[in-house]
Amino acid sequence: MFEGATIVFDLDGTLVDTAPDLTNALNHALQLHGHRTVEPALVREAVGRGAPAMIYEALGIETGTEAILADFLIHYEANIAVESRPFPGAVALLERLADRGARLAVCTNKRARLANLLLEALELDHHFAAIAGRDTFETSKPHPGHLLDAIAAVGGDPARAVMVGDSAVDIEAAQRAGIPSILVTFGYSPPSPDGPHPSAAIDSFDALESQAEILLKRLTDHDPTRS
Repeated sequence: MFEGATIVFDLDGTLVDTAPDLTNALNHALQLHGHRTVEPALVREAVGRGAPAMIYEALGIETGTEAILADFLIHYEANIAVESRPFPGAVALLERLADRGARLAVCTNKRARLANLLLEALELDHHFAAIAGRDTFETSKPHPGHLLDAIAAVGGDPARAVMVGDSAVDIEAAQRAGIPSILVTFGYSPPSPDGPHPSAAIDSFDALESQAEILLKRLTDHDPTRS
């Protein structure tokens, strides 16, 4: 069922618990500029939308934050995997999916350089044929082009793809791209009951393969060109 299929993963809050290092970097930058620090919960809620969104949530302003962002990025890059770790079961899952013939990609609103540095530091980068950051293509999530371009980058077919994420940003991108999605409920910022709604939800990575198989079979059954 996974031969030739593409499984696309969000990064922060989906594959890797990055909130501790992100919070430390953000608070370092905020303190440098005379602002109060924030709790990890704020970072978890905003991380799916990128670093500028975290700063906006912390300060409530969108302008005049360039210096804070610059200091955040410097500190974060130097301390990107001090406390960040893959979520339980993530590494074994990636190995199983690859063994079963799946194409694997990352589609994240983290900057591509930082995404690559993090995955390299955690020795996860070799699992992925493509790592698409917010600045890799012309668009970023929730724009569907980000996800579709990530699938294309691994030579995948959108009609045989599944998006795995933890936030409304991920689920909306999948919906707009016409691709089924799996929500990891252990992530940072699940969609509200009002939506967008994932195609399936899992409480651990142990359940991902079975749910992805169901969604991929559904795609095949609904495609008259496939036997």
